[in-house]
Amino acid sequence: MRAVVALIRQILSIGLYTLNTLFWFLPIVLCGVLKLIPIKPWQKAMSALAKTLASFWVACNSINQKLITPYKLKVTGLEQLRKKDWYLLVANHQSWVDILVMQRIFRGRIPFLNFFLKKELLYVPFLGLAWWALDFPFMKRTSKSQLKKNPKLRGKDIETTRKACEKFKEMPVSIVNFVEGTRYTDAKHQRQNSPFNHLLKPKAGGIAFVLQAMGEQISKIVNVTIHYPGGIPTFMDFAGGKVKEVVVHVEVRPLDSQLIGDYSNDSAFRVEFQQHLNAIWQEKDSTLKQLVQQNRN
Repeated sequence: MRAVVALIRQILSIGLYTLNTLFWFLPIVLCGVLKLIPIKPWQKAMSALAKTLASFWVACNSINQKLITPYKLKVTGLEQLRKKDWYLLVANHQSWVDILVMQRIFRGRIPFLNFFLKKELLYVPFLGLAWWALDFPFMKRTSKSQLKKNPKLRGKDIETTRKACEKFKEMPVSIVNFVEGTRYTDAKHQRQNSPFNHLLKPKAGGIAFVLQAMGEQISKIVNVTIHYPGGIPTFMDFAGGKVKEVVVHVEVRPLDSQLIGDYSNDSAFRVEFQQHLNAIWQEKDSTLKQLVQQNRN
């Protein structure tokens, strides 16, 4: 019977996620088309409308979770958050469920969650327009082989990305970065020989690039630690109602100006940045250890 109930929940839940996404995706894409009109106030209005629609999409997904796949959500540390502020969110990454949980937690508390995307994704049919309508920042990364052929390209990627992010000086934004670069598994943990008990090694390059390009805009770092007491779920587990509890700890800290520098070309800064990130990750590992102990089934 449990298997049958889980299957029914999966069908209902995934069906509602799909219908909800299609319902809101089309008008968001339309906002992207209308945003092509090169009038700045008009473009700003289309961006605001697209984000409002996306917020409704998240709200409907949350209703789906509450009705079809209810789970207990325990969150601490949200008191300092404001909707009109500039944030960089760093989080441990265990499952695609992480994104749904964070969207539910932060909707209406901070600006809509954005991810840095490769510039090539801008040209993906429909999706590129939707991401552009939502002001997802697109980055251009020059490969080592390209730099070797043309050294003049060094620094151009940061310059291009920084110009693309100038709009965020007047527009509050939340940028999400999964610092581990991939989802946690025991196999990956062993393969990396990670020094952390519950985390993979943090990768500094992506977050350093974000801060180098947007350091002037971002004012705070939001350190998000996610724990699943029943074990790390797959999306199908989540859609089947097998997740009974999610625990999230949020820590807001001011952005240290020492974290902004030339990560690509300054070796001393690169070492210092990695050490700082490792220290944050050590604290996160300790937090996860506490959450595991406090929420044992």
